[in-house]
Amino acid sequence: MHTPPQDVTVVALLADPDAPTDVAQRMARVLAPRLADRSGPGRRFEVRVVSEPFTAGAEDPHTLMRRVKERGRTEHWDIIVALTDLPLHAHGRRVVVDLSHAHGLALLSLPSLGGLRLQTRARRAVEEAVLGLAGPRDTGAEEPARRQRRPRPFAGRLTPVHPGQVGDEETADLRYVISGPRGYLRVLLGMVRANRPWRLVPGLSKALAAALATGAVATVNSTVWSLAEALSAPRLVIAMVGSVTLMIGWLIVDAELWHRPAGGSPEARQKTRLYNASTVLTVGIGVLVCYAGLLLVNVVWALFILNDQVFASMTREPLDATEYWTLSWFVASTATVGGALGSGLESDEAIRAAAYSKREQERRHMLQDDHGP
Repeated sequence: MHTPPQDVTVVALLADPDAPTDVAQRMARVLAPRLADRSGPGRRFEVRVVSEPFTAGAEDPHTLMRRVKERGRTEHWDIIVALTDLPLHAHGRRVVVDLSHAHGLALLSLPSLGGLRLQTRARRAVEEAVLGLAGPRDTGAEEPARRQRRPRPFAGRLTPVHPGQVGDEETADLRYVISGPRGYLRVLLGMVRANRPWRLVPGLSKALAAALATGAVATVNSTVWSLAEALSAPRLVIAMVGSVTLMIGWLIVDAELWHRPAGGSPEARQKTRLYNASTVLTVGIGVLVCYAGLLLVNVVWALFILNDQVFASMTREPLDATEYWTLSWFVASTATVGGALGSGLESDEAIRAAAYSKREQERRHMLQDDHGP
């Protein structure tokens, strides 16, 4: 029995470097068979991943869609889905995805998908975009365009996503945006997720080493014992918050991670607030993880090194579990200040992933190296 030839639809995942490329590469392993299953028999998909800094120097969806269209003209691609970790804005709204059915293009902003289950949400969004752009198989009947562009795949009653305004001069013919406080929080968490704050911890190895050395010395200091005994729980909390805040502020200032608006427009100010908030949260998560690790090490070190008789003779208090915890907590806060000084030894590359502005500079440099200035 003769098997009819299958239609092969070539899908290109054009991804920015770093997180978008990682998402695209993991997605590509399962995307083709999933698309074929959902399309039914008679159609086959080929997925290619292209990692390029296509957003370098631009954050306007219209400009990016035009770039994506130009990029695909010299390639044999049927559909292009561009993935970026930039928070995109258009007409005062935060963009989730732009679709151009006429050109087979989609532009997806990963932060708009939120901070949880990013890989799954991104794969589903790409599947819906590709299936919508590919349209139905040629069965001799034409499906009305409005049915191909129904908002169901991206919008829903339980999500703050809804269709948005598209200008007549834009490449996109359909846009989904996110709005409201829930939408802002979702984008912010998505930006923190794209920053991958867990990568900041190994980058702060020198600062952590300085903090550990400070903590080791402070733990055997009798003056520190007396100070820890004299501090109440509220003061210990204040010391912790103050030391962590100092560490966060020093890292941001020292590495020049604070983003300043390029213009006075509302969108520029909104973008600046998002950038800086995501940077503070990313660095804060990294510092808190380091603080928790430092606290744990201090407890173990105190259990190993302290002598209850010597401690009681110096502080007039027995060395019990409460004293171990109080001393370790205070020492962790003190050592974090020492770690802030040690963080000055870190290179910008160690913490560049904490700021979108730094990654944007790197992508511009990559683009210049590939194509010349």
